[in-house]
Amino acid sequence: MRILIAEDEKDLNRILASRLEAEHYSVDACFNGKEALEYLASAEYDAVVLDIMMPGADGLTVLKKMRDRNDGTPVILLTAKDSVEDRVRGLDAGANDYLVKPFAFEELLARIRVLLRKPAETPKTCYRVGDLEVHMDTHQVVRGGKEIRLSGKEFALLRYMVQNEGIVLSRDRLEEHLWNFDYAGGSNVIDVYIRYLRKKIDEGHETKLIHTVRGTGYVLKVEK
Repeated sequence: MRILIAEDEKDLNRILASRLEAEHYSVDACFNGKEALEYLASAEYDAVVLDIMMPGADGLTVLKKMRDRNDGTPVILLTAKDSVEDRVRGLDAGANDYLVKPFAFEELLARIRVLLRKPAETPKTCYRVGDLEVHMDTHQVVRGGKEIRLSGKEFALLRYMVQNEGIVLSRDRLEEHLWNFDYAGGSNVIDVYIRYLRKKIDEGHETKLIHTVRGTGYVLKVEK
């Protein structure tokens, strides 16, 4: 999952990016509203953490421009202002949530998890595909009753695939959701990580779960 942080307090920006990356999110970070709009025009994000008081363009202006162009990406507004009027303005502008500084990182993380749920979706902490279990809260992966240890990036890739079970995902789409703009890897990086996952997830099992769709990408599913 890919998240954009737009926050002009450099220390807070750095801490948020570092903590989210430690939770296996891909993160892009910027320090003003103008940069935020440029990032949003260049990539698809799963969520945006947007400070209201920023130079260049404030958070409400950025949010309004997003909604005016029918960009429905979930947005959490950050602000030092705690008045009802400020909250109403933010929510009326199209924000999905509102967090007042100072806040606990665990609360921000919980709110992001809520935003990333699909509409009307019952909260899920465990996804199952065949005999594969992927636990979102503990990052535990089990197949056939046996625990599988994955690296952070391997888990992030599997998480995205299991949340899109049965959907063919292109290499570009997978790469866009797993790496930020600073990434400078090779063009076959997704193929490499898919190979890692296959070795850990499918090797030794008669039923394969990770499938190649030639010329298109990859899909996680149980073939009937």
